[in-house]
Amino acid sequence: MLALDIKTRQSGDIAIVDLIGRATIGPSTEHLSNVLRKMLEDGARKVLVNLVKTQQIDSSGISIIVRTFVTLGREGGSLKITGATGRVREVLTVTRLLDAIPNFDDEVAALASFK
Repeated sequence: MLALDIKTRQSGDIAIVDLIGRATIGPSTEHLSNVLRKMLEDGARKVLVNLVKTQQIDSSGISIIVRTFVTLGREGGSLKITGATGRVREVLTVTRLLDAIPNFDDEVAALASFK
């Protein structure tokens, strides 16, 4: 069983990826990488990563998010983050990821920012 459950859904042309659990090195982040890669292959150009139910993230999870952010940027798309709280927010702040990737406290504001 993976420590990370990944749910995907759509809001118009925005692909939302809900990360539930721990995005840490191993099978969990391999699964996350595969899910995001498949989304891009299937044509997603607007991606919102929802971290509201993510309890932990490490450099492996961060790396996958950054790689997807850069790939989408090169292709004229965008990736944004919502819902980072607690220890996850602390890690993203220390690594300065929140300075580099647009991020929002709530999903409604994040979705509106894509328009």
